[in-house]
Amino acid sequence: MISVKNLKKIYTTEEVETTALNNINLEISEGEFVAVMGPSGCGKSTLLNLLGLLDNPTEGEYFIFDEEVSKYSERKRANIRKGTIGFVFQSFNLIDELTVFENIELPLLYLGIPKSERKKRVDEVLEKTQITARKKHFPQQLSGGQQQRVAVARAVIANPKVILADEPTGNLDSKHGDEVMQLLSSLNEAGTTIVMVTHSPTYAEYGNRTVHLFDGHVVTENIKEQFHV
Repeated sequence: MISVKNLKKIYTTEEVETTALNNINLEISEGEFVAVMGPSGCGKSTLLNLLGLLDNPTEGEYFIFDEEVSKYSERKRANIRKGTIGFVFQSFNLIDELTVFENIELPLLYLGIPKSERKKRVDEVLEKTQITARKKHFPQQLSGGQQQRVAVARAVIANPKVILADEPTGNLDSKHGDEVMQLLSSLNEAGTTIVMVTHSPTYAEYGNRTVHLFDGHVVTENIKEQFHV
C-alpha cells in the first residue's frame, strides 16, 4: 500500500542545513497498524508529513497504491489526500466556530457529497465514536478526550484507506488516551491502515509493528505479531 525508498528530507536556511530524514526505506501493507517511535527531533513528524502528502521529499521515491507521488504538485497531492488519507493531530485542530456535527461534516463538503448523504454518514460515525449526544456542542464545550474523538470521527468520515495519527494521545490523560487508542484499534480491526507517531511504549503495543527512528534513520523494527496481507 505504502512504499518509500531512500527517502530524504533536508531543510535549508541561509545559515544551516538540517537533515530531518536520511535514506528511509519502509513498506506498509494495507490493514497494518504501525507505531513510529523515537526521541524528539528524530524525524517522526517529518515522516508522517511526507506520508500524508503535506510535503515533498528532497530525494527518494514514495509510492502509494503503486503510484509514485513524491514529485507531485500541491494540487495533485491534495486530490489524493481527499479520498485516501485521514489525519489525527495531537492538538485536535477542530474549528471552534463549528459544532461537532459541522466539524465532522467538513471533509464531505470538500468532496461535494449531497446533504442527505452527509447527514447519514455523520450520524453513523457519531454513533461509532460514541459522541452522538455532543453533536450540537462546540469544541470548547468538550473535554480533551471528547475533542479527540471528534477529530478521529472527522478523519474517518470520508472512509480513507489510511489514518496518520501524530501523537493522538499527547494532550490527554491516561483514561482518555486509552479510549482514543481503543477507538483507533477498532478502526484498524475494521480494515483501516493506521500509522501512528507516539512516545508511549504502552500505546505502541496497539500496533502490530513498531518502527524506531533515530537521527533521521530507521534503526530498528519490532514486529509484535505476524501480519498477513
